[in-house]
Amino acid sequence: MAEAQQKPGIEAVENTAVPEVATAAPQKDDLGIEPAPARDAAASAPHRRDAAAELLRKIGDAGQGERVIVSPADNKRILRKIDLVILPIILVVYFLQALDKATLSYASVFGLITDTGLVGTQYSWLGSIVYLAQLVAQPAVAWLLVTVPVGKFISTAVLLWGVVLATMAAAHNFGGLLAARFFLGLFEACVAPCFIAVTQMWWRRREQTVRVSYWYAMNGITNMFGSLITYGLGHINSPVLHSYQIIFMFFGVITVAFSFVMFAFMPDSPVEAKFLKDEDKVMAVERLRMNQMGVLSREWRWDHVREALRDVKTWLWTALIFSISIPSGGISTFGPLIVKSFGFDSFDTILFNIPFGFVQLVATVGGAFLATYIRKKGPVLCLLCLPPIAGCVVLMVVPHDTGHRAALLVGYYLISVYPGITPIIYAWSAQNTAGDTKRKCTTAIFTIGQCVGNVVGPQLYQTTEAPLYRRGLRSNLALYVVLIVLSLLTMAYLRYLNQSHAARRVAAGKSATIVDISLFSAADADRMMQEMAAQGEMGENGAPTGDRAFENLTDLENDEFVFVY
Repeated sequence: MAEAQQKPGIEAVENTAVPEVATAAPQKDDLGIEPAPARDAAASAPHRRDAAAELLRKIGDAGQGERVIVSPADNKRILRKIDLVILPIILVVYFLQALDKATLSYASVFGLITDTGLVGTQYSWLGSIVYLAQLVAQPAVAWLLVTVPVGKFISTAVLLWGVVLATMAAAHNFGGLLAARFFLGLFEACVAPCFIAVTQMWWRRREQTVRVSYWYAMNGITNMFGSLITYGLGHINSPVLHSYQIIFMFFGVITVAFSFVMFAFMPDSPVEAKFLKDEDKVMAVERLRMNQMGVLSREWRWDHVREALRDVKTWLWTALIFSISIPSGGISTFGPLIVKSFGFDSFDTILFNIPFGFVQLVATVGGAFLATYIRKKGPVLCLLCLPPIAGCVVLMVVPHDTGHRAALLVGYYLISVYPGITPIIYAWSAQNTAGDTKRKCTTAIFTIGQCVGNVVGPQLYQTTEAPLYRRGLRSNLALYVVLIVLSLLTMAYLRYLNQSHAARRVAAGKSATIVDISLFSAADADRMMQEMAAQGEMGENGAPTGDRAFENLTDLENDEFVFVY
């Protein structure tokens, strides 16, 4: 092979050839998936390849077909750049989104219900309508995430929901509030799907769980600092505006202002990132190879849609997220009212919500670190269900009077562990789904399940049931048990899929066992790859080649894909 023409900071090595194996005509496996046929890299494919493949092909052409490898030092340097540019943006946006949704519960403490004449289930519907709007928007969000630049898409959405929140101060009755909350939900519908897509396209699988927990933990930061900010805003005496109107306008204007920051600095993908040099762009996508998930294609694939719909995993994620979203929707809307029912006034209620946010933050990030350490999601999810079960029991059996405030607060704070469950489900789905369109469709489907759960959740709590809220607490308790059962079923199914892929690899003349190095640190992964390469050719002895990682294959098509359970 001709000598490589290396760019600074890039080390080139020869692609390891995989011995060709004579095979019969492709047949569908026991999952109903036909193995993707081998393609000559120079041949024209019927579908657009991943954008990362095109970038690497150009570099490969210049270097005469050699693969770029990323040293642990370069990986650390690139990761630091990504964390310093991408992560702060999504952290702030998710904080604002969580804050904007929480303004309703804050406003309820400062007289929104009485001043706007809300009666019966009207307040509950203000909590639910946001998620109905998000549900309606999900098919369009999935299509847009595949076909339009992600950075510009989410920046536009941030601008629009900020405008809606600021103008919500003008709503003086149920109809006006309902309309404003609907459009707020419509424009916020893309936030979680966008950030799951962003996490998949920028970070290795080992890094994804913790990054998802970071931006989801903004819910906890919101409960802490949002409560403090609201406490301060609630003390403003205005002859013109109610306290809740000041809250709406303040957070709305901040959101609009940050949307312009996002327009300026949020890139659409690693391939198009202005903060990375050309050689760094190559390493940014090359370090994702062993994810076996690709980056982006900007091509809508109906075969991916069909596979997402018939994939059992899709519906397991949907069932999991639905089961946690019912308690989440209820507590997020009625949490401050539950605390107020312990006998606290409005300002004390806001202050006692701060520890809720702290526990939520610790549970979210701590659960993610534990899942990363043990390289499994299911056991951690089951573990996180136990404190909320205990918390529900405490709130159901302890008398609601001033003499038992301490015990009631402990029960409430035990329940606050539940937000750590959702990012585990996000990461679990993200790390087990490949193929650009399939990833976005899977996210859309389980987000619909999440929206339905968030719609149902507030309906299980009624202001007329204060202070006990027995129906809501009973249903939440049952759902935490259901979550444990679903987690065990999901783990079993993912193990079955790994066994199925192992059988396909054996039939193709490869090793049955593949070590998923994407779940290890860069240094450990580099050492393991060197050791496996020294023992035999890549593709054998448990070493994945990653040759087809950027061909926009789905997780069920790519026999080197290893499922994380």
